[in-house]
Amino acid sequence: MTALVEVRDLAKVFDVSAPWLNRVVERKPRQFVHAVDGVSFSIERGKTLALVGESGCGKSTVARLLVGLYQPTRGDVRFDGQPTDAAQNAAGLRTLRKRMQMIFQDPYASLNPRWKVLDIVAEPLREHGLAKEGSGLREQVGALLLQVGLAAADVEKFPHQFSGGQRQRISIARALATQPEFLVCDEPTSALDVSVQAQVLNIMKDLQRTQGLTYLFISHNLAVVRHVADQVGVMYLGRLVEVSDKAELFSHPRHPYTRMLLDAIPDIHMSGRSRTPVQGEVPNPLNPPSGCAFHPRCPHANARCSAERPALMQFKGTTASVQVACHAVEEGRI
Repeated sequence: MTALVEVRDLAKVFDVSAPWLNRVVERKPRQFVHAVDGVSFSIERGKTLALVGESGCGKSTVARLLVGLYQPTRGDVRFDGQPTDAAQNAAGLRTLRKRMQMIFQDPYASLNPRWKVLDIVAEPLREHGLAKEGSGLREQVGALLLQVGLAAADVEKFPHQFSGGQRQRISIARALATQPEFLVCDEPTSALDVSVQAQVLNIMKDLQRTQGLTYLFISHNLAVVRHVADQVGVMYLGRLVEVSDKAELFSHPRHPYTRMLLDAIPDIHMSGRSRTPVQGEVPNPLNPPSGCAFHPRCPHANARCSAERPALMQFKGTTASVQVACHAVEEGRI
């Protein structure tokens, strides 16, 4: 199958320096955070790629780069073979915006509390000229709400009249309004109760099946990822350390960091599997470690790991090829 979304060497650097006068008085240099540092992946049409990792690893920044909320420092994003950068004309960007949408993490912050549901869901329809005012618009919004398990009569309500799970369904309905092909989902269930998470995830799976949607799904919950993903990319400090098919990743994790994430899942079956605890916390992104960023926490690190940054390399898996950035895996030490 052909890739709908292709990302090549994507990077984003944020200037987090103190104001100029403070730097002069305190004699401090400018400071930069490499939030995303050379990420490459592709997503096939109709499939789901999940990005996982601890908080602050750059997952949400990747999401915002893909939909154009941030401009990349370097690298490029191609959608259906076409570059998505701002160099395109206004008409091209408008068409692109219609074909890709985003579902945000917090359903309490992403909906305007002063607007009725009718106006919230109808906004992209009006913006792209997909509906005329009047009863036709109301019917369209009602149909979108029915798709996500809400009632058509909910168009007259305000966001505060809904629960968190219902608000996230409104967000999904708004994202579906332009009939997009690609949805970027930035932890869409992390603010919800577990039972409500399952309902929202099942709606998203059903929509993917019926409408052929392609998802980039961002999460730090591996149980959720196991339910929705086809492929999984594991991020650490702005870089991808492992990209693999879901089944391959959960049965044969390669990178020590991936193993650490999987070991953190409670072993409810009490299988007695051996665990290698990894100590420490994510390093300060203002002052990342040399070489492999994971080496201060890695039980398999050696002198090469602290001096040389590993590249993402292709390895043969049991069922499919796997990409891993790890010297220990490359040298056969794991």
